[in-house]
Amino acid sequence: VKWGRIKSEERAIEKLLRSYDSDVSKLVDLVRQSIIFDSIADLVACVRQIESDRDVVIVRIKNRLHTAYNSRESAGYRDLLLNLRIETEMTMMVGVETHVCEV
Repeated sequence: VKWGRIKSEERAIEKLLRSYDSDVSKLVDLVRQSIIFDSIADLVACVRQIESDRDVVIVRIKNRLHTAYNSRESAGYRDLLLNLRIETEMTMMVGVETHVCEV
């Protein structure tokens, strides 16, 4: 697991204006976490484990490993992004069950 740095205020504002038409609900990567795998099989096993968790709602999967993805769009970078929400009694109690996380 690799923890990313918190996105700077300047970068967050830039991304909001450039990519999200000022819609703050689309800004889901202020705090990031990466899981690095040795193989695609390990990545698939992890995604399946996350999918099977009853407390997790997967909002979006962005698969930049897919052969149809044009890696020139990301300077050759490839990954798989999960946007998800955690819906538990605790997250509902504190009002964060609609918060979207990016892994």
